[in-house]
Amino acid sequence: MEKILIVEDDVNINNLINEALGKKKYECTQAFSGSEALLRLQVEKFNLLILDLMLPGANGEEVLKKIRELNNIPVIVVSAKDELDTKVDVLAMGADDYITKPFEIKELEARVAVCLRRSRVNYGNAQNEITLSETDLISYKEITIDKNNYEVRVNGNIISLTRQEFRILELLMTYPGKVFTKQEIYDYAWEEYYVGVDKTINVHISNIRGKLKKYTDKEYIETVWGIGFKMNNI
Repeated sequence: MEKILIVEDDVNINNLINEALGKKKYECTQAFSGSEALLRLQVEKFNLLILDLMLPGANGEEVLKKIRELNNIPVIVVSAKDELDTKVDVLAMGADDYITKPFEIKELEARVAVCLRRSRVNYGNAQNEITLSETDLISYKEITIDKNNYEVRVNGNIISLTRQEFRILELLMTYPGKVFTKQEIYDYAWEEYYVGVDKTINVHISNIRGKLKKYTDKEYIETVWGIGFKMNNI
């Protein structure tokens, strides 16, 4: 049974989500503050996190940041904040999905099912029908990706990437001579269309570059102006 942590300080909303997902045969745990969520995540393993942003103790952004420093558990943000910049920023921080309150419980159930299904798939084909190499190891210059262990090494040093960062780098390294548009990259990394593509992709590419630079002075990801990105043939 898949375990879901519901982090929501509104008792009524928390109970509503808990009851609905319980009926779908998920094992749900309820937390009512950011601090409680972080404590539970230290001692228990979950398959999915449903996260409000406006929380006591530690807000949702802080919780998300801490989570992404530790692991790649799928995160669905459910928040009353409906500004586009907030959605883009939270997705860029590593959230897998964003739902604005008020929401229909059936929509949340559907998104939970999709998010969990994605996490079960071992890097299958994306909507744009790009087929990646079946091998578990992809190497390009100083960088090696181990898809089986979800691990990236640069000159032998392990770097920590979010799920979307990992998939972006995996895509670019599998086809190092190909230029991918931002939409193609988003389709592969998120497996859905989102209106905030440009800023989201730029932030993730910047994050990947920064993490790679900790162990190499080479600029591996090349910007092809007006089109997208590709691996730089250094």
